[in-house]
Amino acid sequence: MSSAAEKPQIKVFAGNFQGYNQSQPAEIDEEIARVGAGTPAGEYLRRFWHPVHITEDLGDLPKAITILGEELVLFRYGEDKQQIGLVHKYCPHRRASLEYGKCEDRGIRCCYHGWLFAPDGEILEAPAEDQTARAVEMVKERTRLGAYPVIEYRGLIFAYMGPPEKQPDFPIYDAFEHEGMTSAPYKAPYTCNWIQVQDAIMDPTHTTFLHSQNSHPQFSEGMMASGELKFYERNENHFLGTSTRRIGENAWVRLNELILPNFTQAGSAYAADGTEPRYFGRSCFTRWVVPVDDENTIVYAWANFGDRWDPHEYNTKEGHEMIEQGEVLDRTPEEKQRYPADSEAVEGMGPISTHKGENLMPTDRGISLYRRRVRKAIRDLENDGIEPPQPLRHGAQSVRTYGQDTVLHLPPIDGQDDSAYLLKIGETVMEMQFEHEDWCDEDRDPEIIKRLKEMETNGI
Repeated sequence: MSSAAEKPQIKVFAGNFQGYNQSQPAEIDEEIARVGAGTPAGEYLRRFWHPVHITEDLGDLPKAITILGEELVLFRYGEDKQQIGLVHKYCPHRRASLEYGKCEDRGIRCCYHGWLFAPDGEILEAPAEDQTARAVEMVKERTRLGAYPVIEYRGLIFAYMGPPEKQPDFPIYDAFEHEGMTSAPYKAPYTCNWIQVQDAIMDPTHTTFLHSQNSHPQFSEGMMASGELKFYERNENHFLGTSTRRIGENAWVRLNELILPNFTQAGSAYAADGTEPRYFGRSCFTRWVVPVDDENTIVYAWANFGDRWDPHEYNTKEGHEMIEQGEVLDRTPEEKQRYPADSEAVEGMGPISTHKGENLMPTDRGISLYRRRVRKAIRDLENDGIEPPQPLRHGAQSVRTYGQDTVLHLPPIDGQDDSAYLLKIGETVMEMQFEHEDWCDEDRDPEIIKRLKEMETNGI
């Protein structure tokens, strides 16, 4: 039998434990998180065009989807089935699902009683009824199936789900068409609120830690270096964040951007590591963060490839997923714990992050800027009926974007604070781009590239 002196000692760490005092959950930011019809953020988001599906994933059968909390059905119609419609899921007759409808030349026909609907929701036929009956005439006059306008563009299907009289023009960004660029549509689902997914684009610091130091280099090793940060608010809905890193004798200016409500771009994922010169290399993706409902989000995007984009070898399903978040999506729980990527970071916050419990820091300035603007736009619409600003075009040109990498051979200067020097380099690169916003698409990029090379030769 053991003596009292031999009993194991129980040790408790003598720290300042505050779990009990912090056990009450923080609050959800209801104003910007909820996206259903009639909610403040839902009404704001419905004023814009959103991608809702990949074209090649829509076959000859109707496809049920959910966007902004609404249950919808996409379908093909027309003689060649090349035209696309988007309608509410449930037939207004007896609520049968149009997911099981029949795609026809003039629209979609309900499987239950054969009602035929045009792409704009008009009731074209109610075949089981007496066509001369007043009841049939009345239902055709007074009832429509909910429907939305769609545009198919370069492999993505876009929809406008707001008031018909407020429908904006479909925005054309300069990133849509570039000489020498190959683009491929992709999607990535996230099981959390849309703001959690979107926040990452205005958080350049997470690239250094989540994607590099805290697991393994998921992109290039150069991203392990911390950068000098600068955030820009270009107008009411365009936000930029630069991170300028020192890689040997090179200065690497990488830029992420967000155009409200949910258009995002960044630099390359795999083409740049800061060791080789690069002049206005463009974004690895052109991307929208689309709310499915309050607790689910889907990213629709084009992955971009070419000399100024990412290498063509990443133009595969797995490559698109790695460009999106640093790892492939289908991984074991252990792999996700050892090598977390964006999905684990943002989904780990819970279905809807309790933003009221955050402690935002100076490195989170980009997030603070854009959330404040989102909130203002939501309140302006809800309280005063002020429509939110659409993406800004410069004259007759397309909407200007800036997501990019620039790597210049600009060694540290003896006796000068290199952090301040790097910040100045980043500011000068951005000012150069701002100066050419009004130039035509064909001339703007070559001029910026020429000026960057001159800056590398002559210094700031």
